[in-house]
Amino acid sequence: MTDHIVVGERVVLDVSFRAAQARLEMMARGGMLWRAAEIAYGEGITVLVRAAGPAAGLTRLSAARLDGMADTYGCAHIPLQWEAIAADGSLFTALDGDLMLVPVRDRISALAVTGEYRPQPGPAGAGLDRSIVRECATTAIRSFLAHVACALAHPAGTAGPAGHARR
Repeated sequence: MTDHIVVGERVVLDVSFRAAQARLEMMARGGMLWRAAEIAYGEGITVLVRAAGPAAGLTRLSAARLDGMADTYGCAHIPLQWEAIAADGSLFTALDGDLMLVPVRDRISALAVTGEYRPQPGPAGAGLDRSIVRECATTAIRSFLAHVACALAHPAGTAGPAGHARR
C-alpha cells in the first residue's frame, strides 16, 4: 500500500470559460494561487491536528509550484505541486496535482483539482489512519478550490451584495 491519497474536487462556475481562463492566468501570475494554497494547507493541517494530535500538524507549506497554464483540447490546465517542511525540517511533496478549467456551456465553466496528497514522512506522519489523511487532504483541496472559484466568479470590484453576482 502506498502512502499517498488520491483526491479530487470540482465546482461549476457561472462564468464563461474565456473570462475565467483570463482571470485564472492573472491569478497565477499575481501570486494569488500561492496565497490560496497557503490558506488551504493550513486548514487541512488544522483538521489533521484535531483528529490525530499536535505531532501530526508539525508541518507547514513552504512552496506552491505552478507550471504555466496550458491550453489543451480547449481546456486550461495548470500543473501544481505543494511542498511542505516536515517536523524534522526536511522538505517533502504534500500534493502533486492539476488545476483544470473546462468550458461547460456558453456562460458556464467548471474548475477542478485532482492529484495525490502525501502525509509528512517520519514519525509524525507514521501510522496515521488513511481516513484521517483523506479528510485532511479533502479539506485542503476543497478550501483551495473554493478560494480560486470565488476569485474567478467575483474578481475584485465586481462582486455584488453577499450571495449575488453582478451580471
